[in-house]
Parts: sequence; structure tokens; C-alpha cells
Amino acid sequence: MRLLNKLLFHEIHQKSRLSIKEVNDALKEFELYSSQWSILFCLKQFGSMTQKEIWQYLNVEAPTVTRTIVRLEESGWINRREGTDKRERIVQLSSLAEQKVPEIEKRIRHVEEKLLSKLSDEEQDQLLHLLKKIGLESAEEKDVKNG
Repeated sequence: MRLLNKLLFHEIHQKSRLSIKEVNDALKEFELYSSQWSILFCLKQFGSMTQKEIWQYLNVEAPTVTRTIVRLEESGWINRREGTDKRERIVQLSSLAEQKVPEIEKRIRHVEEKLLSKLSDEEQDQLLHLLKKIGLESAEEKDVKNG
């Protein structure tokens, strides 16, 4: 691996940590964390999903997603119901989430604008395109809902 690649992934990791910190700060007043927001965002984007679809899309281990979903359900952000198979659980936004998510999205957009303020629109588009190319082979199967 070239030295540049090592530095590149270190930089990606550092920027990821920074964005998570900034998002967590923006979510404090809603008593949410970025990991919880990731699930709410999926449900807002795609509608009801099974827990399996959520953990596959987010590339997170099933037990981690299950714990986060339980916390979201206990705090009133989501509802779960049985699917066609008793083992399958379908997750959807609650009415509280439907009401609050637009306000949260506004806060997250503000964080994104702040973090990306030094990039032109063209650079932002290019960054998004390049990030989507990383790990493409494994993500193609999991990204079916995102087109």
C-alpha cells in the first residue's frame, strides 16, 4: 500500500470522527446520538424496513442495531411489529419521529454546510462520487434500496 493511501484512510477516519462529533452536538437537544440518527434517517429515506435491512444497509452488526432500535423504541422514536415471519421485525418511524425528523434534518444540513463550507459545489459532488466508489464491490449488493 502506498504511503498516500495510508494517509488518505487516516484522513477519512479523522473526518468521520469529526462529523460524528458535530452531529452528536447537533442532536443533543433531541437526546439522540449519530448512531440513532442513522437509523431514523434510513427509515425516513426508505420507509419501513426490517431490522436485517437496516443493519445490512448501515454495515453494522445485527446486535448493535438491535440495541439501538430497542433504545429508539423505548424513547418513542420508532415502532416495531412482526413481519411475515415471527422472527422478522419491521421498524417504522413513530408519529413523534415524523414530527421531529424535519427539524433534525435542518440541524444536520447546517452541520453538513459548516463542514463542507470550504468546498465548491463541484468539489462536493466529486467527493460524494469518490466516496461512493470506495468498497463498491461489497456495497453493490447491500445498496439495492439506494439505487
